[in-house]
Amino acid sequence: MSTKAFFVDFYGTLVHEDGEVIREITKILCETGRVEDPSEVDSFWWEGFRDMFMNSYGETFETQRALEERSLAHTIERFEAHADSKELSEKMFAHWVQPPIFEDTKEFFAKCPLPIYVVSNIDTADICEALAYHGLRPAGVFTSEDARSYKPRKELFELALRETGLRPDEVIHIGDSVSSDVRGAAGVGIRALWLNRFGKAVPEGVESITGLLEALRIGGTNV
Repeated sequence: MSTKAFFVDFYGTLVHEDGEVIREITKILCETGRVEDPSEVDSFWWEGFRDMFMNSYGETFETQRALEERSLAHTIERFEAHADSKELSEKMFAHWVQPPIFEDTKEFFAKCPLPIYVVSNIDTADICEALAYHGLRPAGVFTSEDARSYKPRKELFELALRETGLRPDEVIHIGDSVSSDVRGAAGVGIRALWLNRFGKAVPEGVESITGLLEALRIGGTNV
């Protein structure tokens, strides 16, 4: 079956992740709290967020903004930091709506002859603002907020397939996360390409690319 569309992740795939602002927030927590090793802050914050994230679906669904602020407040409390969770969260939200874009993103949109649908674990208003900021116009946008579920759970992919009228074998999904994008897409029968921009070791059985334009060749678009 020929490829009829691309599903594409957003943060870490089309635009940069929030690593820089996370480092800035971690530094503030270390400077104002009781911290012996900065890596402790990163680990505690990430593990707390991940647990909330994995348990957020259906009736228990919470937006990314809510989860980030709650996990940050929990981290501030744990390390007795003199910081305000709302104030620090705003730093993250500011990144989400104006993230730096990867160099090949606009060329990928310009050259791709197939519809590109963004499928992202982010709040709808934030991603729409970020897309407008960069002048990107995908054929459609599907978010965790729409599906009330986060990748790698299947609901977001199922929503995108249902709304586009596409079958799994007609789509290629591109994303920078093996766990969320590759395994999540594979869970509903969608072929996935891991966007490995930074030369990491490729897990066995994972199909990888180093840039977005490679996907056009793999998708048989002859560009």
